[in-house]
This record gives sequence, C-alpha cells and structure tokens, in this order.
Amino acid sequence: QVQMVESGGGVVQAGGSLRLSCVASGRTLVNVDMGWYRQAPGKEREFVAMTRWTWRGYTSDYDDFAKDRFTISRDNAGDATYLEMNSLKPEDTAIYYCDEHVPGPVPVDYWGQGTQVTVSS
Repeated sequence: QVQMVESGGGVVQAGGSLRLSCVASGRTLVNVDMGWYRQAPGKEREFVAMTRWTWRGYTSDYDDFAKDRFTISRDNAGDATYLEMNSLKPEDTAIYYCDEHVPGPVPVDYWGQGTQVTVSS
C-alpha cells in the first residue's frame, strides 16, 4: 500500500516562502511521477508542478502561475518530492496535495492527506 505524507504547510505573510515536503512509502516501482496539486476553498483541484521519471533522470513541469515562483525537486532515491514556494500571494492559499502518478495503460494516482498553506495579506 503506497502512502504519501506531506508536511511543511503553515501560515505566512504575503511575499514569504514555504517549503513543502512529501515522502512516499510502500512503493515497489521506480518509474513514477511525483508532484503537487492544490485546492482552494470553493474551487477545483488544480495542477501545480510535477517531476516526471525518464531514463535520463527526472524532468519538471509547472503550471503557468508556478513557473517563476515555485521550484519542485526530487530526492535521488525518488521517494520524496519538495516544493519550494517563494513570493507567496494570498491567492496561493489552498490545501496542497502530493500526488504519486504511475503512468501506463491504466494510470494510477496515490494522494496524500494534504497540507494547508495560508498566505495572509
């Protein structure tokens, strides 16, 4: 059973920074993607960033709002992913969810419980 555990959320003033962490356990595959989504109150869950496994190493994708302010990384073992968030804005307030995506003919996603990020103005 794959489990994802996030940490690092909290309350920060606008312009501040936070670093989210996500650690996966119980996995048997290595060729998986790991990344982040977020869901603000009253809104749909949206994509933030993802590290994708390739034979040459991990690549990173970002949504447009995250490209200039957020940085996603992955540890060498591939079991953890981190999201460094800078220049935070009140509109970044949301629950941030870690996602482990197993690509294939029948893709599978494993989700963490989420970590709250609140940015005060």
